[in-house]
Amino acid sequence: MSEQSPNGDDFSIVDEDQKEVLDDEPRSIIRGIISQLTKGTDLHRVTLPTFVLEPRSMLERITDFMCHPDLIMATSRKTDPVDRFLDVVRYYVSGWHIRPRGVKKPYNSVLGEVFRCRYQYADGTTGYYVAEQTSHHPPVSTYFFSSPENHLLVEGEVKPKSKFLGNSAATLMTGETRICFTNLDEVYTLNLPNVYARGLLFGTMVLELGDNIVIKCPKTDLVCEMEFKVKGYFSGTYNAISGKIKRMSKKETLYELSGKWSDVSFIKPAKGYADPTEFFNAHEENIHPKIVAPEADQEPYESRRLWSKVTAAIQARDLDTATEEKTKIEDAQRAQRIDRERRGEAWEPRFFQQVGDDPEEFEFRLIDSLADDPQKRRAQLEDFIFNNPPPSRI
Repeated sequence: MSEQSPNGDDFSIVDEDQKEVLDDEPRSIIRGIISQLTKGTDLHRVTLPTFVLEPRSMLERITDFMCHPDLIMATSRKTDPVDRFLDVVRYYVSGWHIRPRGVKKPYNSVLGEVFRCRYQYADGTTGYYVAEQTSHHPPVSTYFFSSPENHLLVEGEVKPKSKFLGNSAATLMTGETRICFTNLDEVYTLNLPNVYARGLLFGTMVLELGDNIVIKCPKTDLVCEMEFKVKGYFSGTYNAISGKIKRMSKKETLYELSGKWSDVSFIKPAKGYADPTEFFNAHEENIHPKIVAPEADQEPYESRRLWSKVTAAIQARDLDTATEEKTKIEDAQRAQRIDRERRGEAWEPRFFQQVGDDPEEFEFRLIDSLADDPQKRRAQLEDFIFNNPPPSRI
């Protein structure tokens, strides 16, 4: 089974569609690249063939977590902290099932690239999202989302570190997401599972999420420890999760989670003999559309316009043209970097600013000056994200 992604492409939510059997030619290309690598090689600097690319940028990929607003938009008005925590965990689980068929990865966003969009909800409330590539070496994608009337703020950074492991490759998804209910002064921190592409040299190629993640809210004394399970060689299943929701101070388990992040997940109280109940069903939740400016109205460094020729070529299965257009973008990046170095200029992000002395930590430029009043905050975000003039040069 498949469904429409927010940008109109067919995306899979079924296990079998995350597998891919390569023909001889693409398999030969991958083997040629791998023959030049050793285990542990950082793959970020390796030019990958365009047939492994998902036709959208990493900056847009992050918006998958905003596709099911019904799961979290009313959370700030709930009085029970456990109910709020369960909403956050459910929201987290909902962000993984939208993915392309086969083994694909998003475009590596280039320095200064921006993706921005609006959301309009049925109750008249709004949401605003902006993401920017704040570093290229190492790669850091920084993002900010806010729905002022719903007292919701989501911010964070994705710092993928890819490694070659032999017949597989791993993308270690370092970075952190912070979810805040501004009317409650509650902050939830969470990390991301790692991504594994298996079967690069032989066998069927498969994309899996794996390893342990933690969601916690110190103010409410709650934590979720969840494992994304990879399939064993002889047994097991794809896309399984298991987890426990606990009170941190007492180490008391309140709930247990099970199921599949790509299908249906379940929850049950840790005490007693109650049967598991449905927690999230990837087949039944509607994907909420984002509102993105037409490519013709976008700035040159907005994701969809920047990558439009690559995307069109991939969708037309014209991989030679896709490679040519991708190379043009990468060559332009190198030329701009050399030009900055020649002028002695340091690059600065447009929507985010560096935190302290850490070159990989950034925060939204308005984070400390956002108004408490939802309507004033909405006006601030609208003006800063969409009416802020672009820099004269990248």
